Amino acid sequence: MKKIFLMVAMVAATFSQASFAQEKTAALSTILSEYYAIKDALVSGNAGLASAKANDFIKAAAEASNLTEASRAALVKDASSIAKTKELKKHREYFSAFSENMFELAKATRLSSDPVYKAFCPMVKASWLSNAPAIKNPYYGSSMLSCGKVVETLK
Repeated sequence: MKKIFLMVAMVAATFSQASFAQEKTAALSTILSEYYAIKDALVSGNAGLASAKANDFIKAAAEASNLTEASRAALVKDASSIAKTKELKKHREYFSAFSENMFELAKATRLSSDPVYKAFCPMVKASWLSNAPAIKNPYYGSSMLSCGKVVETLK
């Protein structure tokens, strides 16, 4: 009887760990998706959408229980700066630090089962993350859409 109970406990523990790992990956994947939405709004030059998506990011970060408090604080601070302003130029300035903090999180934690590309704009001397290797520069939008190059890929 003890053997059966022990086996049932081990199986239950294994399933609960797998479930927790899936929840953790889903929360981090949501955060990454919200980051990409901000980037895409900046690529299109839509300041209102960038602010709205930054607010969505803040909500997602608050719900992600698997973020360290230091990571959450840094990311929420950056996203809050983007959310509070309506000026596209300011959005893009704040996006630089935001991208660096997201990249640090991406290096420390697997955010997605898909590759995460770190691209670099030599004109601004700033990076951003992308879900595709094609360059779509959030710092210049349509005026210099393809300026930059992928400098690192996280798999």
